[in-house]
Amino acid sequence: MLASEDILGYWDGGRLMCAARARNGFTLASRERLMARLPPLDVAECPFVNLPDAPAGRWGQGLTADKMKDCAWVRPEVVGVFEFVEWTPENHLRHSRFIGLRDDKEAREVRR
Repeated sequence: MLASEDILGYWDGGRLMCAARARNGFTLASRERLMARLPPLDVAECPFVNLPDAPAGRWGQGLTADKMKDCAWVRPEVVGVFEFVEWTPENHLRHSRFIGLRDDKEAREVRR
């Protein structure tokens, strides 16, 4: 089964921070390539230190504890490229869009 969106983040002082949920930009082929890489990275617990979001947010987009029950978690080892409009005051990306995957950068090097 293919996920309807992905959760992306960045490293801040050794802590993995959730930056956004991305739904846009994926093609069937890019989604299949990404999903093929994830099963060996499965973990039981959420790796993001700033989740769950307390409120669902103005547009209901927050990743609350209830919504997190439907998530599948992986070790943060795959690096993606995303376009976005801006950083919000809550340190989240606004209108993120998947561009592609990167193999030339280690996940721990991803910073805001």
